[in-house]
Amino acid sequence: MKLNLGLILGLAMIMAATWTFGAYQKMKSSASMAAAARNFLAALTPEQKQKTAFKFDDEQRLVWHFIPHSSFPRKGLPFKEMEPTQQKLAHAFLSSGLSQRGYLKATTIMSLETILKELEQGKGPVRDNDLYFFSVFGEPSETQTWGWKVEGHHLSLNFAVVKGQLISGAPSFFGSNPAEVKSGPRQGLRVLAHEEDMARDLARALTPEQLKVALIDSTAPKDIITGNSRKAEPGKPAGLAASKMTKPQVEKLTSLLGEYAHNLPEDVAGEEWGRLRQAGIEKIHFAWAGSLDRGAPHYYRIQGPTFLVEYDNTQNNANHVHSVWRGFDRDFGLDLLKLHYQTSHGPGNPHAATR
Repeated sequence: MKLNLGLILGLAMIMAATWTFGAYQKMKSSASMAAAARNFLAALTPEQKQKTAFKFDDEQRLVWHFIPHSSFPRKGLPFKEMEPTQQKLAHAFLSSGLSQRGYLKATTIMSLETILKELEQGKGPVRDNDLYFFSVFGEPSETQTWGWKVEGHHLSLNFAVVKGQLISGAPSFFGSNPAEVKSGPRQGLRVLAHEEDMARDLARALTPEQLKVALIDSTAPKDIITGNSRKAEPGKPAGLAASKMTKPQVEKLTSLLGEYAHNLPEDVAGEEWGRLRQAGIEKIHFAWAGSLDRGAPHYYRIQGPTFLVEYDNTQNNANHVHSVWRGFDRDFGLDLLKLHYQTSHGPGNPHAATR
């Protein structure tokens, strides 16, 4: 069942306007991020600032992971080494890069470390909800280029701000262990419930013929396929194309994508939607692996010309979620930097070459 051109354009109109470098406007979030970063850095001691501040081109900006700190030692300044006032400013800084829903997810993910500590009784990695690290790359500015990240177990948020006007928020990783709290005072808590339920709802809305195309494997992979690679290279799109879906099915697909995109502030999410629309909604593919039954191991991916979403829930008896939003050239703002150098200095500038 193919979507006609009118339907595709109609759905696209719901999204943000087409993005071009020459027509951008300064994002509101750029000023918020810069102000929050400056306030945070100003409250640090010289020793703390030395741990937090890096040059923009420091290699550390491209290093990321979502496993515990005891298994992957991180640079940056953790909550654990901050005074209460500094922690409040760090939270204000974190919230400047997220929507309300994104901030709530991030802080709840951090709080799950306490539950893991109780469940494991010291038998697993170090669990500490204060081991989330802040790093700033370059000088926070509303007009210049800089970046920042917040990272720890099951959370990796990476931002690049180019000339104070364009913002990249990828890679963006959210994980949850447990995916559902099974006992205790927080029983029933599911931090990433929408990411799971909306995808399953879409898969179950497919016809048997469509599901044959979307189902890429009866067994789910053990983790997200791209892992913590610096550049996402997922290969050829797999699964069912949006062009082969009905209007209600495409609406479910775009709603699911919105759950990921709108972890970021509205202006940043809107710009991402603009890129998605420009590249072609009909070219987005949805793929599922594993069981459709809740509580059983499963995996899905959503791939378009410019982005990839991966979600996996297989570990710990399918009660452990990993999810990520990747931009094929957007990660760490590399395409924005390239475009800026080309626009400002011409294609002959050495910085304009693909990295």
